[in-house]
Amino acid sequence: MKEKLTELIKNSYAPYSNVHFACIVETKSGNLYEGVNVENASYGGTICAERNAINSAISHGEKSFSALYLMTDLSHLAVPCHICKQTIIEFFDESTLFNIMNTKGETKVMTLNEIMNTKFSKEDIK
Repeated sequence: MKEKLTELIKNSYAPYSNVHFACIVETKSGNLYEGVNVENASYGGTICAERNAINSAISHGEKSFSALYLMTDLSHLAVPCHICKQTIIEFFDESTLFNIMNTKGETKVMTLNEIMNTKFSKEDIK
């Protein structure tokens, strides 16, 4: 999955923050859906990689997820923001595994409860 994310992150559009994310969600039926962050000069129009991937799956009729893979090009690991977490809590359950990684090779696997107890803040993108 790391190789797919490494290629996918190149499609990220982040001219304002210069922080790139790629996400792949795996459904319980075994299908994979991809997303990248797409920024906008009107910041409210920005969409995160996680929501792009989840929305793609939902657009294809998938609403049950087994895993989420998230990669950033930051020097540290970064978790989903709170808007993404709201979408995650709508569709994911306790059995979902969250694979958080960066382009430097660091990886951490987390549960839904662990992800929900994290934060993404301005400190993450400095």
